[in-house]
Amino acid sequence: MSARTETGGTPGGGVVTRFAPSPTGYLHIGGARTALFNYLFARHHGGKFLLRIEDTDRARSTDAAIEAIFDGLGWLGLEGDEEPGFQFARQARHAEVAHKLLAAGHAYKCFATPEELTELRESQRAAGKPIRYDGRWRDRDPAEGGDKPFVVRLKAPREGAVTIADQVQGNVTVQNSEIDDFVLLRSDGTPTYMLAVVVDDNDMGVTHVIRGDDHLNNAFRQLPIYRAMQTIEGGWAEPTYAHVPLIHGADGAKLSKRHGALGVDAYRDEMGLLPEAVSNYLLRLGWGHGDAEIISREQAIEWFSLDGVGKSPARFDLKKLENLNGHYIREADDDRLAGLVADRLPFELLPEDRELLRRGMAVLKVRAANLLELAEGAMFLFRKRPLELDEAATALLGGDARALLTRLHGALDATGSWDTEELETAVRKVAEDSGVKLGAVAQPLRAALTGRRTSPGIFDVLLLLGRDESLGRIADQMADPAQG
Repeated sequence: MSARTETGGTPGGGVVTRFAPSPTGYLHIGGARTALFNYLFARHHGGKFLLRIEDTDRARSTDAAIEAIFDGLGWLGLEGDEEPGFQFARQARHAEVAHKLLAAGHAYKCFATPEELTELRESQRAAGKPIRYDGRWRDRDPAEGGDKPFVVRLKAPREGAVTIADQVQGNVTVQNSEIDDFVLLRSDGTPTYMLAVVVDDNDMGVTHVIRGDDHLNNAFRQLPIYRAMQTIEGGWAEPTYAHVPLIHGADGAKLSKRHGALGVDAYRDEMGLLPEAVSNYLLRLGWGHGDAEIISREQAIEWFSLDGVGKSPARFDLKKLENLNGHYIREADDDRLAGLVADRLPFELLPEDRELLRRGMAVLKVRAANLLELAEGAMFLFRKRPLELDEAATALLGGDARALLTRLHGALDATGSWDTEELETAVRKVAEDSGVKLGAVAQPLRAALTGRRTSPGIFDVLLLLGRDESLGRIADQMADPAQG
């Protein structure tokens, strides 16, 4: 039997990993993490990362789901190194392997009817026994079946045990008596998932199968196919397995939508997160490198190893993800952020507006945790006069506020140059002359300039809006509407 090496697959070869989702829905967060781990492991070892769409479930597989998977992987920067493969298109190859196993005596025809199998399961259930096929056609002459429909089953080993040296779980042993003779080809000649996965992994040269630990039992069913085919034609080297614990919610239960287990597209579109933040968070879900929390893609490739994957389920914490995204928002390039925010605004920006938005990013991103907040925070820059004030901003213009605005208008209009130093001097003098604290002046000024109670620093707002727009917005609010 050819052995896989720790880092290089077959001797003389290189590492090849794969991500093989079923296109029956969106790319969920657990799948994205699996893809990331496979990508990083391949990159760390200078190998290849491949994609395969396991679309054999024709009733549930959709083109929209396939597009969503590729879109999500592209957003996260996890494109494959070759054109993606499609499992359904390889049915003839899968059937070819099944017939080779059949001809060599490693598989057999089973003519058991659906009614017989239902009766078998019911009797096993009633007796409290494991539900598995009993091998009733294993040693019978297939001629006894005549021309009745049949399936092809693997003749699984019955004696001894198999130990998998899993790179995450450690050594895991299963008795061969626990593995039944499962179906390779259905009665209509179509291959089962269990056969197709092994054939495709072998033909793609996959050296390391890194996937969720809910597939661990499948490994013990798939290994006999590798070993049987090795005796038939050679070259079928067993992959190295690494079964990663699943992601749980903060409450320890299996991750679901109520925990934030959404499609990757929802994190981008509905939550306004950056791909580098999502990637960084997924990396740290069950993997670690010392105390490092902020990890770039380059560092992740350099540091990633299966030794860093924990054996316990990781817990998904949406608040931690949002906080991490805030860090990446603050670190992001202003031009890039402006482009992302512009796409989220409910109107088309003129070229000069886009430049204003870009200049605003430096102060807006300091307060934002996501692109939604950035877009909302930027809206004041493009509102048309007179501004419509929200309820909180309107409340700030009671009492002496409008009189203060009148004084501010005069002081700001008298400034020689519209820069931070002169603006701050003028506003502070109005507060001092009026016998109030700076906040008592800044709050009505903020309301007049933005129509909101919160905004970036008031002097940043004045600078971004410019002299004419700022003075115009202040003038609009100097008179009390109730006074006519």
